[in-house]
Amino acid sequence: MSREPTPPLSGDMSAGPIAESWCYTQVKVVKFSYMWTINNFSFCREEMGEVLKSSTFSSSPSDKMKWCLRVNPKGLDDESKDYLSLYLLLVSCPKSEVRAKFKFSLLNAKREETKAMESQRAYRFVQGKDWGFKKFIRRDFLLDEANGLLPDDKLTLFCEHLQHCLQKRRKHCTGLPKELPPPLPCKWCCRQVSVVQDSVNISGHTNTNTLKVPECRLADDLGNLWENTRFTDCSFFVRGQEFKAHKSVLAARSPVFNAMFEHEMEESKKNRVEINDVDPEVFKEMMRFIYTGKAPNLDKMADNLLAAADKYALERLKVMCEEALCSNLSVENVADTLVLADLHSAEQLKAQAIDFINRCSVLRQLGCKDGKNWNAKQQT
Repeated sequence: MSREPTPPLSGDMSAGPIAESWCYTQVKVVKFSYMWTINNFSFCREEMGEVLKSSTFSSSPSDKMKWCLRVNPKGLDDESKDYLSLYLLLVSCPKSEVRAKFKFSLLNAKREETKAMESQRAYRFVQGKDWGFKKFIRRDFLLDEANGLLPDDKLTLFCEHLQHCLQKRRKHCTGLPKELPPPLPCKWCCRQVSVVQDSVNISGHTNTNTLKVPECRLADDLGNLWENTRFTDCSFFVRGQEFKAHKSVLAARSPVFNAMFEHEMEESKKNRVEINDVDPEVFKEMMRFIYTGKAPNLDKMADNLLAAADKYALERLKVMCEEALCSNLSVENVADTLVLADLHSAEQLKAQAIDFINRCSVLRQLGCKDGKNWNAKQQT
């Protein structure tokens, strides 16, 4: 009879007990995190007990176990009405139950974790069950600008999550004594997973060798192609400043440029386009977006860039500008923003501006008691 190998021993176990069989238990732990940002948090109208929920998330796209965060901005009940309540909710689960630990924290203006609270044990979750903290943070402390927890009126919640899954393997042997394994019954296998703003990034170690696929550099390569003006075949003159570009790239990205170069227009024949209604810096940022899909200076020129995006039918850039303008709405700029949104058919921005006006009662502050001043402003 061949002798089966036993688990590796640590230290001198010669004096320890012996056993005819042993069990080795492996505890798999999946660790992942999720970040949730709530814009314009100070304007939340939810009453005590009312709920805001995040989108669902999981440890991987193929994982059928779905979670979400649940917030009661004004507490869950009378006992917690002066607090923000925060919970982790198991939305769907193919298993009868799952055990998990979690840690909640807030991200301040420097993206640093603060006011962290952690579960002291692994809780038992079933579908529809939540666990969390009824008194996560006092509302007056959260809303106090001096504490820096609501930069630009944005509340950013961060959840770290440890999900447990037990797997057991048992081997038996009769007639041959076996020394007991060390008094550490569990081997922890941890996979690191990050879920940040609905995107998933998985990293860690596996038992097999894997190939590392380089990141796609298409956007960077196209950006360099434009910056270096290599192989260009058309020129734009924007208020006296020249920009060289590639017809094929512009036509692929913009229906307006596609029509311009496809038909026998003067610009197509001469490969020269005059533009006098766009600022050169705005045009440069628009071209950078066309080539790379990025607009790093968008926040500085969102209003003018929105107008350019509308003119050249760049829908994604237009919505990016709408988002930037929405996040910076104020009593001072909401009227101009609403006019801009209406002029360029930016429906989402328009709806947000109107909602801001209704919620903040800024009509009175702007002197528009009867609507006449507002109409006059629109006509101008």
